[in-house]
Amino acid sequence: MGENDPYTILQIVLNPDGSLTRPTLFPLSNPRAEAEKPHHVFSKDVPLNPSKKTWIRIFRPHFSTQTAPLPIIIDFHGGGFVFLSAASANIHVSCERIARHVPAIVLAPEYRLAPEYRLPAAYDDAMDAVRWVRDQAISDLQRDTWMTPDVVDFSRCFLMGSSAGGNIAYHAVLRALDLDPTFKISGVILNVPYFGGEQRTESELRLAQDRILPLYANDGMWQLALPGGADRDHEFCNPMTPGSYHDRVGSLPPCLVRQYGGDPLVDRQRSFVRMLEGRGVHVVSRFVEGEYHGADFFDPKQIQALLTDVKDFISSVNGGP
Repeated sequence: MGENDPYTILQIVLNPDGSLTRPTLFPLSNPRAEAEKPHHVFSKDVPLNPSKKTWIRIFRPHFSTQTAPLPIIIDFHGGGFVFLSAASANIHVSCERIARHVPAIVLAPEYRLAPEYRLPAAYDDAMDAVRWVRDQAISDLQRDTWMTPDVVDFSRCFLMGSSAGGNIAYHAVLRALDLDPTFKISGVILNVPYFGGEQRTESELRLAQDRILPLYANDGMWQLALPGGADRDHEFCNPMTPGSYHDRVGSLPPCLVRQYGGDPLVDRQRSFVRMLEGRGVHVVSRFVEGEYHGADFFDPKQIQALLTDVKDFISSVNGGP
């Protein structure tokens, strides 16, 4: 074990049974039954797939003057497929901000983590969440009281994710093209999406000792997340690799892709944008000079920039809120 050992860098212990002992990066937050200040957002948890022990945290802004149904955002959290939860305090607060600022109904699915559940487990859980929303849209019997048509506009459903959550949102929207054509995803919001590959990029080498996402930690998380025996050119990691859904890319709805100049992944994200555009996808690309991977969780200026970008993008699709 040393300074370049991913387990040391990530502060994790791989147990003999293949499970991880993880550090507590953030405390867990309970849903808020009351929309107390300064949040003004109600939240509650509902089951998703009991056999997988997955669930969804729903965030609903408190607006007594709301006159129109709100768009819905299914927001997948980051954490390299290995860390965090929909209940993690930083994720909870971020979803509250989005729900309040856009405004929108925000769903934060609790998906299974690697290595206990390697990819595509997270994609499968993401599709469970998408199908749950679809079923709410078409079934009076299953409709949740927070998800009625006077509250939610089911014709404006967006997938969103930051870092690994962006990777999940991308793979989920490709799979969602198989769903009933009466239910469509209106757009995809990919905030610093987490992609990789075997060949190092200039930004990965230049920022190999990055304080947020050093190269060895990055490699370690992919080693834990990918199917056994797969390398970083697997389609789950490298979106340039032809795979099961690669030929569907041109059918994607509009995409917002955000990148930071100081992120080791920025070169991959730029290549990803070029790939989407080359397939005819309408892409809104937002590049911020400098800054670091995950800046929008900690820097008030970048938090506000993310909220503005999300609101503007949703407003530009299907007529906006």
